[in-house]
Amino acid sequence: MEADTSSKTTTNKNPVSPTSQNPKFKLEKWLDSFFQLKKKGTTLSTEIRAGITTFLAMVYIVPVNSAIMHMAGMPFDALITATALVTIIATLLNGLWSNTPVAMSVGMGLNAYFTFGLVKGMGIPWQTALGIVMVSGIIFLLLSVTNFRKWVLESVPTDLRRAISAGIGLFIAFIGLHGMGLVVKDNTTLVKLGEFTPPVLLGIFGFLLIAFFYSRRIRGAFILGMLVTAVIGWIFGIGKFPTQIVSMPASIAPIAFKFDLGSVLSLSLIPVIITFLVTDMFDTIGTLAGVGLRAGLFQEPIQLQKTLQADAVATVVGASLGTSTTTSFIESASGVEEGGRSGLTAVVTALLFTTTLFFLPIYKAIPENAIYPVLVMVGVLMFGELKNVNFSDTTIAISVFATTILMPLTYSITFGLSAGFITYLVLAILKGEWERVNTGTITLALLGGLAFLFH
Repeated sequence: MEADTSSKTTTNKNPVSPTSQNPKFKLEKWLDSFFQLKKKGTTLSTEIRAGITTFLAMVYIVPVNSAIMHMAGMPFDALITATALVTIIATLLNGLWSNTPVAMSVGMGLNAYFTFGLVKGMGIPWQTALGIVMVSGIIFLLLSVTNFRKWVLESVPTDLRRAISAGIGLFIAFIGLHGMGLVVKDNTTLVKLGEFTPPVLLGIFGFLLIAFFYSRRIRGAFILGMLVTAVIGWIFGIGKFPTQIVSMPASIAPIAFKFDLGSVLSLSLIPVIITFLVTDMFDTIGTLAGVGLRAGLFQEPIQLQKTLQADAVATVVGASLGTSTTTSFIESASGVEEGGRSGLTAVVTALLFTTTLFFLPIYKAIPENAIYPVLVMVGVLMFGELKNVNFSDTTIAISVFATTILMPLTYSITFGLSAGFITYLVLAILKGEWERVNTGTITLALLGGLAFLFH
């Protein structure tokens, strides 16, 4: 019997998988290839979850930074938009350029110094202060492609770098306590305890609530504590309920590209420029060291260099848009702890920050005493750097003390930083500790001397 060949069918030896034609599959494959997810031991879902966690941990920066810089005379509405934009741009840039899970935004501490140290303390117009930020950012960008970072790290002891962080922590905590009304001016004793009025009690409650949320490792502890405190304030008449929830972003025209470079180029402002430069560098390197230790990042020098470059570019962009110095955020560690290992974490964080552009009515309604507690809590965390200082070394101990205590007492990060460098060099010479005397310590001490000379 002859076989019927008409019914024979040919089979495709290389069938096209329906999954491979799926746009979602193609996107996941591209993301895996671009961000090297498998190589870094992570997955798309893990990176998304990590990005959300980082966003919740640092979203507080939008209203807090805007409130701080608003006190320098800059329009609050424009600052909200500018802060959100620089966070989006900086974090997205870092995620795509360095492929690390590090988010960036306007640095806490230097924004307070911008307002209270330069504008209010030295009487510098905010346009000139933005010029200082711009110049420091340009210098940082140029130095980020050189060995300057290595030279500074080898010149300045680790303990002195920790003192800078702790001193800034004390500085912004003092600003927060004074803003809350818990610490007030006194003609006899300089400062004293304020009256326990309803706004002060609200601020104390807000601080304790944020501290509790943070200690319980609740995601978004800062923004959650701020919002709960704000709602309680509205209920008791400390501030008014927002009449609407969302709105279109405000224009940044009043502050964008308003930096004044002409007034910056004077000898008396050199120490201030160096302060922004050095503090940003130490803050960034300290943050990256902490985040990198958790995630095993920056084992290749190129990753660290690219992140520093992104940080420097972000500061230049921030000054252009109208914000203070941009830096890497330690809150990125929360995303790393969720498993974030690549730049996709940062990209997700940046995309989520686009939502903050539309909540201006809520930000404007938040009472000041729901914001100041955040400054105090951030100060507490920065002050914790002192736990690693070697106080048995008298040269280190005295230099660290001078740095830490003079920042809040002189209302100047520049004076505290300068006092620390000068004290360290003088004590090293007097004690014959010549191994501590090098080109770096001498240079930084001389620059610090300019700060006092032109005070």
